[in-house]
Amino acid sequence: MSSSSQIPPVQVSSLEGPVTFGPFRLTVGERLLTRDGAPVEIGGRTFDLLVALVEQPGRVLAKRDLLKRVWPDVVVEDGSLRFHMAGLRKLLGDGENGARYIATQVGVGYAFVATLQRAAPVAEASPLAAPLPRDGGSYSMEAAGRLPARLPRVFGRDTDLHLLTGRIPETPLFTIVGAAGVGKTTLAVEVGHMLMPHFAGKVRFVDLATLEDPALLASAIAGALGALVQSEDPMAVILGHIRQEHLLLILDNCEHLVDAVSRVVERLMDAAPHVHIVATSREPLRVRAEHVHWLGSLAYPDTAAEGLSLDALLAFPAVALFVERASAGNSALRFDVDAVRVVSDMCGRLDGMALPIELTAVRVAAHGLEATAQLLGERFSLAWAGRRTALPRQQTLQATLDWSYNLLPEAERLTLERLSVFLGPFSIDAALQVVTDEEVPTDAAVLALDELTTKSLVSPDRLGNASTYRLLEMTRAYAREKLLGRGPQAFHAVARRHAAFFVAKLEEPAFSDRRCLDRFHYFSRQLGNIRSALDWSFGPDGDVALAVRLAAASVPVFTNMSLLVECRDWCARAVAHLDGHRDTAVEIEIQAALGLALMFTRGNSEAAETALRRALAVATTLGDHWNQLRLLGRLQIFHERIGDYATAHGWADMAVKVAGVIDTPEAAAVAASLAGISHHLAGDQSRARQELEFSIRQSMPSDRRWTVYFGFDHRNRSGIALARTLWLLGLADQARAVAARTVREAAGLEHAVTHCIALLWTLSVDLWAGDLEKAEVSLANFARAAEVNALGPYIAASGGLRGELAIQRGHVGEALDWLEESLARLRAARYELLTTTFSLALAQGLMLSGRQEEALDLVDAAIGRCAGNGELFSMPELLRVKADVLRALPDRNSAEVEALLQDALAWSRRQAAKAWELRAAIDLARLWMDQGQPARALALLRPLRDGFQEGLDTADLRAADQLLLMLADLPGTADGGGALSAWPW
Repeated sequence: MSSSSQIPPVQVSSLEGPVTFGPFRLTVGERLLTRDGAPVEIGGRTFDLLVALVEQPGRVLAKRDLLKRVWPDVVVEDGSLRFHMAGLRKLLGDGENGARYIATQVGVGYAFVATLQRAAPVAEASPLAAPLPRDGGSYSMEAAGRLPARLPRVFGRDTDLHLLTGRIPETPLFTIVGAAGVGKTTLAVEVGHMLMPHFAGKVRFVDLATLEDPALLASAIAGALGALVQSEDPMAVILGHIRQEHLLLILDNCEHLVDAVSRVVERLMDAAPHVHIVATSREPLRVRAEHVHWLGSLAYPDTAAEGLSLDALLAFPAVALFVERASAGNSALRFDVDAVRVVSDMCGRLDGMALPIELTAVRVAAHGLEATAQLLGERFSLAWAGRRTALPRQQTLQATLDWSYNLLPEAERLTLERLSVFLGPFSIDAALQVVTDEEVPTDAAVLALDELTTKSLVSPDRLGNASTYRLLEMTRAYAREKLLGRGPQAFHAVARRHAAFFVAKLEEPAFSDRRCLDRFHYFSRQLGNIRSALDWSFGPDGDVALAVRLAAASVPVFTNMSLLVECRDWCARAVAHLDGHRDTAVEIEIQAALGLALMFTRGNSEAAETALRRALAVATTLGDHWNQLRLLGRLQIFHERIGDYATAHGWADMAVKVAGVIDTPEAAAVAASLAGISHHLAGDQSRARQELEFSIRQSMPSDRRWTVYFGFDHRNRSGIALARTLWLLGLADQARAVAARTVREAAGLEHAVTHCIALLWTLSVDLWAGDLEKAEVSLANFARAAEVNALGPYIAASGGLRGELAIQRGHVGEALDWLEESLARLRAARYELLTTTFSLALAQGLMLSGRQEEALDLVDAAIGRCAGNGELFSMPELLRVKADVLRALPDRNSAEVEALLQDALAWSRRQAAKAWELRAAIDLARLWMDQGQPARALALLRPLRDGFQEGLDTADLRAADQLLLMLADLPGTADGGGALSAWPW
């Protein structure tokens, strides 16, 4: 096999078009692989590996060349290549029904050996014959809720709507490009509503006007999609949620983030081929596969309107829009043919731009047609010539806004300027807090806000309710420049009042009370304002003391929205400026949030522990018992995750004491949960069951508000730990029922970490019980949840679980690589909770491969580690597996094997772990049977087996029953097999 193969090599350039092999079609430019026309879900690295092989069919590619090609920016070992190659082969079905795609040349590399063919071009689908009607199709208003409300009428856009609704469903990216104020957003919103039935209600709208930091773009999109972000890579979360979704994503106001938007859009198109994107911008994104729709101004008479009738003039959309808006502003206005001819002339001077037309129409309603036309002629004759050039964003519709601004009295000018500090919607209370001072008293501010709304310079918020307002983007940019022009002192005074308002609002007891989080939806819409206030407060001219309070008060907002990375960054800045807030409730919140966010976003670092310990120390000093309990829970799970079970148990003991002081059922439930989990991991299963069942009885049904407050769901952790405990106690049926119920509750919480914890621990019950089919389903759900939410340690764990499951099936193959890679990745993240479990599975795999000495070293290391860190519940199984390894050695010492199994039995009995005891007894009975002592073996195993009243279908009980039948038939046993006849297998 070499480049001299009969299959002609394909050059890189020739892969610009699609190629086919077998039932597959590969389109490199779209990063798309289909099988029989259906998209195949394939990871990015695996896709790159396939492309590298297909580019040179028949040629053996060295491993190092493939590593450089697929992992150009990181250093990886051969195990990663083997892992992805095995996944690619499985995905292609290599070897199934005689299909051959990839061949291995041992010690050298791999080659693609299937026959490649050029793919026939796919015929273009015809556009829709006509746009979907405005009332066409019934769809849920809940689904449409993410779109702004559609206007009662859209003027002059029938042709645009027909084109876009016909082509968007067959085009990955359409960018609506036009000048500011031309009506891009109105058109995009209408398109979204019209296409709602086509996309089965899955239309999502992202307003980027309130976003100033490009780094937060992915988080903004994730929020619009309803995706919870708990990792460093929001894009991974987005792609996990929408990779196979058929939806329409509208990105509005992209021009100020055009570079960041372009990168995100390309990544979305590469990884989510069924997602269609509509962007609005003042310039094209300039990415591949982009279709640009240039949106022009509304049509207006381009020659003298003298000879046109009233109906002919009103047929022009610019004129119709002007008349409709002016009439709406003043019902007494009457437009005869002469008046409409004046309007036509004004629309021409405004170049048919929708927003200036609306602003001018409002002036007509207030000042009359002739006066407005005269002002327009005086002030705009030169300005619009300048507008046709590429103006900076700060001068968007400068002439229009200059004219509107100069008509305002001073109080209204000051009010408009000061409102520019808001990003997105604001309430009347917020506006008055920011605007009011000695220059603009409260009464004047109320009147000015009303007048500005009437004049369309302040708009009711179409995404909210009647009590909130916003400035249009171009109005805000203009007003902000005017505010800055008054000097730094004026700007910083307004910014300070803006930040102070949100501090006070967030610190209100009705919001900060952990049991009253019903106003989160309000603050989620104020996220732009909270970020802006934080940015100014921490800035060089800000107020650091205010910044620290704001960071602490906004923690519940960020954690509720799962913006842990952002929460971590703000809290880290606050920690550096805690002077004046040391030993206060503010420091507790900052340190507690920093520790939690560090733990889940960067791993179990020393910095996370330091922050949590400091928060606990302050809470203890202040006598804040609820915060003590909350922090003890976080420290307990921190030390559990790093494998320091003895310290974790100590935190649980402290929590029990604190809960006793609080003396409420909720506190008792939390403390009992921590204690029960610690007892379970320490090997005291009877005590663990008592504590965990008490915790569940005392706690209320799982509630996401409590989950956010504590950082994870204590009731759910109690349930899944109880399931494991019940299995070890020999109550397999009860264990499986509790596990299933707990997983359902976790899914209902819509909290990714809690759901993954439940799936992870229920997997252990499935595997212990030998229910491999259910374990495979649980693993698939766990891996998907981890991948979708970009939870790094859990993604690493899924590979190890896959290896453990394969070894239980007796399929070693790639399982050893999966386990070794998973262990390495978990240790790098200081996530040791699964180390013993995976070490046991790896040892069993090594034995199946004939590598007993390596297996023995691995088990000895695990025994030493568990003895040192307090993970004693695993000790019986470790001793049993060590005995199994020794028994497989050529020079085995039967006495040592027996001693280990007796030790395993003793450990199991001390822990009341009947499941471990049964396993050890089965192995010891087999040893005695092989040594010619069947009666002794029967005497050990029969009474233990008789003690099990449930779980009769589990693998261990089936093995015990089979061994007892064998023993009963051997000479030297007293009563033969008769005593077994009543057993219900």
